[in-house]
Amino acid sequence: MSVPTRDSRMADLPVWARWDSGALVLALHVQPGARRTAAIGIHGQRLKIALHAPPVDGKANEELLRFLARTLAVRRAAVHLGSGAASREKSVAIRCEAADAARLALQLLDAAAPAA
Repeated sequence: MSVPTRDSRMADLPVWARWDSGALVLALHVQPGARRTAAIGIHGQRLKIALHAPPVDGKANEELLRFLARTLAVRRAAVHLGSGAASREKSVAIRCEAADAARLALQLLDAAAPAA
């Protein structure tokens, strides 16, 4: 259960995100079997995401990757599960340009903000 280290070149990234070799790497805590799929907020040093899909046959993992692609408006092929396939603690890599990394992380953080 390792948490990504901070990259000094990307000081504006949240603690749960880091830039690594052409990808934004997210440290996530997922909650499968939730009422709806949504970014919930910060959980320790990870971003918590609730998933409507059950943790069976990779359905929750696929729902997570689809949710991230849809929320960040990136191609599904750009989003990859790095580690934690059978765990609630996951690492997901999103291939993008370095200039887009902070914007994408902030989009996820905004999605987690409570509705007014």
